[in-house]
Amino acid sequence: MSTKVAIIASNGGLFDAYKVFNIATASAATDAEVAIFFTFEGLNLIHKQAHHSLPLPAGAEHFAEGFKKANIPSIPQLVEMAQELGVKIIACQMTMDVMNLKKEDFIDGIEVGGAVTFLDFAKDANVSLTF
Repeated sequence: MSTKVAIIASNGGLFDAYKVFNIATASAATDAEVAIFFTFEGLNLIHKQAHHSLPLPAGAEHFAEGFKKANIPSIPQLVEMAQELGVKIIACQMTMDVMNLKKEDFIDGIEVGGAVTFLDFAKDANVSLTF
């Protein structure tokens, strides 16, 4: 039986992005089937412009230098890695409608779907996470 990892990304900061894409890429690299459902502020993590400059929490600015010194990949690089590893990226249609966003506002290669689209994947997931 293969492992399925279902992730909900509902927050849109830099720390959130690292959590989501670190777990997703690590899982996919071990041959797990992975899907991430991006909703509300989590859509920032796959937005063409926003994912290049995600905010750090107040008082955590020193982490930016730490990421550079530790040679940690940028979020755009992690997004690309996730896609190369076959991670399924689903943008929440309802949230996109509420925020007046279109598929073209996001990185290439995403799927747009509702909660049912994600639930169809997640119903037999071995691991379910929310960030």
